[in-house]
Amino acid sequence: MFELAGKRVYVAGHGGMVGSAIIRRLERENCEVLTSDRSTDLREQAAVRAWFNDNQPDAVILAAAKVGGILANDSFPAQFLYDNLMIEANVIEAARQTAVEKLLFLGSSCIYPKLAEQPIRESALLTGPLEPTNEWYAIAKIAGIKLCQSYRREYGSDFICAMPTNLYGPGDNFDLTSSHVLPALMRKAHEAKLAEAESIEIWGSGTPRREFLHVDDLADGCVFLFKNYSGEEHVNLGSGSDITIAELAEIVCEVVGFEGKVTADAGKPDGTPRKLMSGDKIAAMGWKPAITLRDGIAATYDYFRANVATEANETGAK
Repeated sequence: MFELAGKRVYVAGHGGMVGSAIIRRLERENCEVLTSDRSTDLREQAAVRAWFNDNQPDAVILAAAKVGGILANDSFPAQFLYDNLMIEANVIEAARQTAVEKLLFLGSSCIYPKLAEQPIRESALLTGPLEPTNEWYAIAKIAGIKLCQSYRREYGSDFICAMPTNLYGPGDNFDLTSSHVLPALMRKAHEAKLAEAESIEIWGSGTPRREFLHVDDLADGCVFLFKNYSGEEHVNLGSGSDITIAELAEIVCEVVGFEGKVTADAGKPDGTPRKLMSGDKIAAMGWKPAITLRDGIAATYDYFRANVATEANETGAK
């Protein structure tokens, strides 16, 4: 057991969907949460080292990353590789230099081979080619895992890794040019409803299967691992079930109240045919998610309407 009570916990990437969810969860742990503002560029080694020297955190949760969907990954491969490599290398090394007691690095399910056996176990890492549409991001995240593993071996650092599945929830990115599938579908359906459109379009065939986890469940799983796990192998964090993109679109449209058709643009890439992670490892430790997909989508739509779909753009959509 690693006790968080009384500790100074740095959440890197606190302004993002994942980081803000982790901060909400840490409020129940009687610890002091530390954050760094945008003046500390995590891609810059000197800035990161200075922040760690000034603040001396006891523990670190590394949720900072450059993220995006298929279009963003395909359009900005150098940024996705370089930025993520620099962020993780700088934070992990600074944590070692300042004798941080424990660090949790958050990766992504895209680290696994495109055609990995389903459900994907942790041991599938580096057993086959990656999905080309997001390999730059995946390679950076694999490097982060290997950094933590090597620091455990060489320095004895208690650095662990968790691999989340596809995440969604409050604080998500709803920009159609850079968002992931669920928030993109939500925005499309919402604007189509307001415009009284006859249909919305999804990328690809709609047949790929994906797993989704609400970000508040992820945060709870991270805190669980932080307190209960200390091992070299990374740990999957997922919901344990998957659905097709077409089925996801149906649920989103139902929640949003869009009654038009959903059409598929087969000329767009599908990505990995299926990506369902095995949650056996963390389940054996005693953790499981609590939020169902439909309930999570409904709560996320409430957030979207309150914080993203302003009166101005709703008027424009009409």
